[in-house]
Amino acid sequence: MSFINVDAASDFSFQNLPYGIFSTAENTKHRIGVAIGDQILDLSVVKSLFQGPVMSKHQDVFEQTTLNAFMALGFEAWREVRRTLQVLLAANESMLRDDSSLRSRAFVHQSAATMHLPADIGDYTDFYSSRDHATNVGTMFRGKENALMPNWLRLPVGYHGRASSIIVSGTPIRRPSGQMRPDQKKPPVFGPSKQLDIELEMAFFVGGGNQLGEPIPIDKAHKHIFGMVLMNDWSARDIQSWEYVPLGPFLGKNFGTTISPWVVPMEALLPFAEANPIQDPEPLSYLQHQDAYTFNINLFVSLKGQDMEEAATICRSNYKYMYWTMKQQLTHHTVNGCNVRPGDLLASGTISGPDPESFGSMLELSWRETRNIDLGGGETRTFLKDEDEVTITGYCQGDGYRVGFGPCMGTVLPALHH
Repeated sequence: MSFINVDAASDFSFQNLPYGIFSTAENTKHRIGVAIGDQILDLSVVKSLFQGPVMSKHQDVFEQTTLNAFMALGFEAWREVRRTLQVLLAANESMLRDDSSLRSRAFVHQSAATMHLPADIGDYTDFYSSRDHATNVGTMFRGKENALMPNWLRLPVGYHGRASSIIVSGTPIRRPSGQMRPDQKKPPVFGPSKQLDIELEMAFFVGGGNQLGEPIPIDKAHKHIFGMVLMNDWSARDIQSWEYVPLGPFLGKNFGTTISPWVVPMEALLPFAEANPIQDPEPLSYLQHQDAYTFNINLFVSLKGQDMEEAATICRSNYKYMYWTMKQQLTHHTVNGCNVRPGDLLASGTISGPDPESFGSMLELSWRETRNIDLGGGETRTFLKDEDEVTITGYCQGDGYRVGFGPCMGTVLPALHH
């Protein structure tokens, strides 16, 4: 345990220790912090305490304004830093605990901090790896018999998203305008999206990259996966449905993607790994791995309308419903020689489970606007209204502690007038 008091319901337990980028009113420089309880440990203040064989030569990474340089140091550096943090923050370790001067400089209350994007995100890939979600959407648009495309059970389907419009939790999202064709018998029209949706997702940051032309084999993929965040991949369904054939999502997706600011390291999540789903047909050999890399992460989506006093939970899901694992996603992404770089972000795709309450999009929850989503107090939705506040939360539940992510939140602003 730690000398920092941590409530049992806190996302940021001693077993978690996620990384983020923060600033304060007193010090506006962006810097690397580690969350524990309601505190942030400023690694730039304590960088000299990292004296391990790797980090003693690379303490300067904790002076950087993003996590990219730290991510680039690789798997052994991440493990060494985590072990050092566990020692420094332990209840029986006096170095930080008993040095009141150092503690006053090293710790910042989370309420005094402004959080920023954790990395310079060079590239962003969005997968489509929930079988329940893919089946639901396919059923709506193609019928039950043709719900999954022939390739879906053979490879992790994905597309390249837009890194420039990834935003940190708390940033408002503007309702997009675009071209739509609501009446198939008439020409398309231009205007604000009327089918603005959420997508419950998670994503992982690439740590150590690979050289162009050199794939990452699946037995080494875990050494390239730094940690995970929550994600809301906002979607304009009416724009998307008109544009996506033949090349896939474009303006229906690239107007904004929100992520949570704290990156939970994979080592903190490993105690919650579960057996991977049975994949039938068996994937090709380059996608096969036996080690458990599916994670029991409880996920929730809440929605609070402008006139609502309390938010309503509209989705309860779990990351363990994923069909393709992160190792398979990363390996497939690079099998053709594509190079990934530290700070690249790879997302899960919408996470839906087998039950209606676990559906991870309003498209599914309203089943393409054929039923209302009840928010209580007479409020209903099929898609999002202006000023709706959407919050995604998630955590792994341990014995008396949680490994959580903090909120991933955004509020819808009205469209600009054109």
